Amino acid sequence: MKNLLIIILILSSNLAMAQGSWTTLFDGKSLEGWHNFKKTTVSGWMIEDGVLTTDGKGGDLVSDKEFGDFILEFDFKVSPKGNSGIVYKVVEGEGEAYFATYASGPEYQLIDDVNYPSKLNETQKTGANYDLNPPKSMPSRPAGEWNSGSITVKKNKITHKVNGKTVVKYTYGDEAWKAAVAKSKFAKWPYANPHHRGKIALQGHNDRVYFRNIRIKEL
Repeated sequence: MKNLLIIILILSSNLAMAQGSWTTLFDGKSLEGWHNFKKTTVSGWMIEDGVLTTDGKGGDLVSDKEFGDFILEFDFKVSPKGNSGIVYKVVEGEGEAYFATYASGPEYQLIDDVNYPSKLNETQKTGANYDLNPPKSMPSRPAGEWNSGSITVKKNKITHKVNGKTVVKYTYGDEAWKAAVAKSKFAKWPYANPHHRGKIALQGHNDRVYFRNIRIKEL
Protein backbone atom coordinates (compact mmCIF):
# COMPACT_ATOMS: atom_id res chain seq x y z
CA MET A 1 0.00 0.00 0.00
CA LYS A 2 2.86 2.34 0.91
CA ASN A 3 4.62 1.65 -2.38
CA LEU A 4 1.40 2.29 -4.30
CA LEU A 5 0.98 5.63 -2.55
CA ILE A 6 4.54 6.61 -3.46
CA ILE A 7 3.93 5.70 -7.10
CA ILE A 8 0.72 7.77 -7.17
CA LEU A 9 2.53 10.77 -5.68
CA ILE A 10 5.34 10.49 -8.23
CA LEU A 11 2.89 10.23 -11.13
CA SER A 12 0.90 13.21 -9.82
CA SER A 13 4.07 15.24 -9.50
CA ASN A 14 5.20 14.35 -13.02
CA LEU A 15 1.77 15.24 -14.40
CA ALA A 16 1.82 18.61 -12.66
CA MET A 17 5.29 19.32 -14.06
CA ALA A 18 4.17 18.32 -17.56
CA GLN A 19 1.15 20.61 -17.34
CA GLY A 20 3.23 23.51 -15.99
CA SER A 21 2.71 25.53 -12.85
CA TRP A 22 1.52 29.07 -12.27
CA THR A 23 4.04 31.89 -11.96
CA THR A 24 3.03 35.22 -10.44
CA LEU A 25 3.96 38.14 -12.69
CA PHE A 26 2.68 40.79 -10.27
CA ASP A 27 2.45 40.05 -6.56
CA GLY A 28 0.96 43.36 -5.44
CA LYS A 29 4.22 44.42 -3.80
CA SER A 30 6.92 45.00 -6.39
CA LEU A 31 7.55 45.53 -10.10
CA GLU A 32 10.41 43.08 -10.26
CA GLY A 33 10.39 41.32 -13.63
CA TRP A 34 9.05 44.35 -15.53
CA HIS A 35 10.47 47.34 -17.37
CA ASN A 36 9.26 50.13 -19.60
CA PHE A 37 9.28 49.36 -23.32
CA LYS A 38 12.86 49.44 -24.66
CA LYS A 39 14.21 50.62 -21.30
CA THR A 40 15.72 48.89 -18.28
CA THR A 41 13.81 50.69 -15.54
CA VAL A 42 10.18 51.37 -14.60
CA SER A 43 8.55 54.81 -14.62
CA GLY A 44 4.95 55.98 -14.81
CA TRP A 45 3.61 52.81 -13.16
CA MET A 46 2.92 52.50 -9.46
CA ILE A 47 1.44 50.18 -6.85
CA GLU A 48 -1.55 51.43 -4.85
CA ASP A 49 -3.01 49.14 -2.18
CA GLY A 50 -1.67 46.08 -3.95
CA VAL A 51 -2.97 47.19 -7.36
CA LEU A 52 -0.77 48.02 -10.36
CA THR A 53 -1.85 51.24 -12.03
CA THR A 54 -0.73 54.02 -14.37
CA ASP A 55 -2.01 57.34 -15.61
CA GLY A 56 -1.04 56.15 -19.08
CA LYS A 57 1.68 58.73 -19.62
CA GLY A 58 4.67 56.53 -18.80
CA GLY A 59 4.44 54.21 -21.77
CA ASP A 60 3.94 50.44 -21.83
CA LEU A 61 5.17 48.09 -19.12
CA VAL A 62 6.89 44.97 -20.51
CA SER A 63 7.81 41.66 -18.92
CA ASP A 64 11.51 40.88 -18.70
CA LYS A 65 10.82 37.32 -19.83
CA GLU A 66 9.59 35.98 -23.18
CA PHE A 67 6.88 33.34 -23.44
CA GLY A 68 5.83 30.86 -26.12
CA ASP A 69 2.70 28.82 -25.34
CA PHE A 70 0.97 29.95 -22.16
CA ILE A 71 -2.17 30.82 -20.23
CA LEU A 72 -2.16 34.36 -18.87
CA GLU A 73 -4.75 35.34 -16.26
CA PHE A 74 -5.35 38.81 -14.85
CA ASP A 75 -7.90 41.16 -13.29
CA PHE A 76 -8.39 44.56 -14.88
CA LYS A 77 -10.36 47.75 -14.41
CA VAL A 78 -10.49 50.71 -16.78
CA SER A 79 -11.39 54.25 -15.78
CA PRO A 80 -14.47 55.92 -17.30
CA LYS A 81 -13.73 56.72 -20.96
CA GLY A 82 -10.47 54.80 -20.54
CA ASN A 83 -8.50 52.76 -23.06
CA SER A 84 -5.72 50.21 -22.58
CA GLY A 85 -4.75 46.68 -23.56
CA ILE A 86 -2.51 43.70 -23.01
CA VAL A 87 -0.10 43.01 -25.86
CA TYR A 88 1.57 39.62 -26.24
CA LYS A 89 4.31 38.18 -28.49
CA VAL A 90 6.05 41.53 -28.08
CA VAL A 91 9.51 41.86 -29.63
CA GLU A 92 11.75 44.69 -28.44
CA GLY A 93 13.66 44.82 -31.69
CA GLU A 94 16.12 47.36 -32.98
CA GLY A 95 15.16 50.03 -35.49
CA GLU A 96 12.16 52.21 -36.23
CA ALA A 97 9.97 49.25 -37.21
CA TYR A 98 9.72 48.29 -33.54
CA PHE A 99 8.35 51.66 -32.48
CA ALA A 100 5.72 50.28 -30.06
CA THR A 101 4.69 47.03 -28.40
CA TYR A 102 1.73 46.63 -30.76
CA ALA A 103 4.03 46.86 -33.78
CA SER A 104 5.01 43.24 -33.21
CA GLY A 105 2.29 41.63 -31.08
CA PRO A 106 -1.49 41.12 -30.96
CA GLU A 107 -3.49 43.09 -28.42
CA TYR A 108 -6.25 42.01 -26.04
CA GLN A 109 -8.31 45.19 -25.96
CA LEU A 110 -9.41 46.88 -22.71
CA ILE A 111 -11.71 49.89 -22.99
CA ASP A 112 -14.81 51.65 -21.70
CA ASP A 113 -17.16 50.19 -24.31
CA VAL A 114 -20.07 52.46 -23.35
CA ASN A 115 -18.62 55.90 -22.72
CA TYR A 116 -15.45 56.03 -24.78
CA PRO A 117 -15.46 59.48 -26.46
CA SER A 118 -14.93 58.13 -30.00
CA LYS A 119 -17.15 55.67 -31.87
CA LEU A 120 -15.79 52.15 -31.54
CA ASN A 121 -15.70 49.47 -34.19
CA GLU A 122 -16.58 45.97 -33.02
CA THR A 123 -12.90 44.99 -33.31
CA GLN A 124 -12.03 47.72 -30.79
CA LYS A 125 -14.20 46.54 -27.91
CA THR A 126 -13.16 44.78 -24.71
CA GLY A 127 -11.67 41.36 -25.30
CA ALA A 128 -11.15 41.86 -29.03
CA ASN A 129 -7.99 40.88 -30.84
CA TYR A 130 -7.55 44.55 -31.57
CA ASP A 131 -8.59 45.61 -35.06
CA LEU A 132 -8.81 42.03 -36.35
CA ASN A 133 -11.21 39.84 -34.36
CA PRO A 134 -14.27 41.28 -32.59
CA PRO A 135 -15.60 39.77 -29.35
CA LYS A 136 -18.55 37.47 -30.03
CA SER A 137 -20.24 38.64 -26.81
CA MET A 138 -19.81 41.46 -24.30
CA PRO A 139 -19.56 40.01 -20.78
CA SER A 140 -17.38 42.86 -19.47
CA ARG A 141 -18.58 44.95 -16.54
CA PRO A 142 -18.84 48.76 -16.70
CA ALA A 143 -15.82 51.04 -16.38
CA GLY A 144 -14.73 51.36 -12.78
CA GLU A 145 -15.58 47.73 -11.96
CA TRP A 146 -13.20 44.78 -11.82
CA ASN A 147 -13.19 42.16 -14.56
CA SER A 148 -11.18 38.99 -15.04
CA GLY A 149 -9.46 38.16 -18.30
CA SER A 150 -7.32 35.45 -19.81
CA ILE A 151 -5.26 34.83 -22.93
CA THR A 152 -4.37 31.30 -23.99
CA VAL A 153 -1.74 30.64 -26.66
CA LYS A 154 -1.25 26.99 -27.56
CA LYS A 155 0.20 25.77 -30.86
CA ASN A 156 -0.94 29.02 -32.54
CA LYS A 157 -4.52 28.58 -31.30
CA ILE A 158 -5.36 31.74 -29.37
CA THR A 159 -8.32 32.33 -27.05
CA HIS A 160 -9.41 35.49 -25.27
CA LYS A 161 -11.79 35.26 -22.31
CA VAL A 162 -13.60 37.98 -20.36
CA ASN A 163 -15.10 37.05 -17.00
CA GLY A 164 -14.82 33.36 -17.84
CA LYS A 165 -16.54 33.58 -21.22
CA THR A 166 -14.72 32.96 -24.51
CA VAL A 167 -15.06 36.07 -26.66
CA VAL A 168 -12.37 35.52 -29.33
CA LYS A 169 -10.74 32.47 -30.92
CA TYR A 170 -8.34 32.61 -33.84
CA THR A 171 -5.37 30.80 -35.31
CA TYR A 172 -2.25 32.91 -35.28
CA GLY A 173 -0.40 32.81 -38.60
CA ASP A 174 -2.94 30.84 -40.63
CA GLU A 175 -4.26 31.96 -44.02
CA ALA A 176 -7.29 33.74 -42.55
CA TRP A 177 -5.02 35.63 -40.16
CA LYS A 178 -2.61 36.57 -42.94
CA ALA A 179 -5.46 37.83 -45.11
CA ALA A 180 -6.86 39.95 -42.29
CA VAL A 181 -3.43 41.38 -41.41
CA ALA A 182 -2.78 42.21 -45.09
CA LYS A 183 -5.83 44.50 -45.03
CA SER A 184 -4.89 46.17 -41.74
CA LYS A 185 -2.45 48.82 -40.54
CA PHE A 186 -0.25 45.96 -39.30
CA ALA A 187 0.58 44.76 -42.82
CA LYS A 188 3.97 46.50 -43.06
CA TRP A 189 4.94 46.10 -39.41
CA PRO A 190 6.84 43.23 -37.73
CA TYR A 191 3.37 42.18 -36.51
CA ALA A 192 2.82 40.58 -39.93
CA ASN A 193 5.66 38.10 -39.39
CA PRO A 194 4.35 35.25 -37.17
CA HIS A 195 6.72 34.33 -34.35
CA HIS A 196 6.45 31.90 -31.47
CA ARG A 197 7.90 33.75 -28.49
CA GLY A 198 7.53 37.27 -27.18
CA LYS A 199 7.03 39.40 -24.10
CA ILE A 200 3.84 40.49 -22.33
CA ALA A 201 3.05 44.22 -22.27
CA LEU A 202 0.55 46.25 -20.26
CA GLN A 203 -0.43 49.27 -22.29
CA GLY A 204 -0.17 52.83 -21.05
CA HIS A 205 -2.61 54.70 -23.30
CA ASN A 206 -2.95 58.12 -21.64
CA ASP A 207 -5.73 56.80 -19.39
CA ARG A 208 -5.90 55.37 -15.89
CA VAL A 209 -6.03 51.57 -15.84
CA TYR A 210 -5.65 49.02 -13.04
CA PHE A 211 -4.32 45.45 -12.89
CA ARG A 212 -4.04 42.80 -10.18
CA ASN A 213 -3.61 39.03 -9.82
CA ILE A 214 -1.44 38.69 -12.93
CA ARG A 215 -0.14 35.15 -13.33
CA ILE A 216 1.04 32.91 -16.16
CA LYS A 217 1.34 29.19 -16.80
CA GLU A 218 3.71 28.07 -19.53
CA LEU A 219 2.36 25.20 -21.62
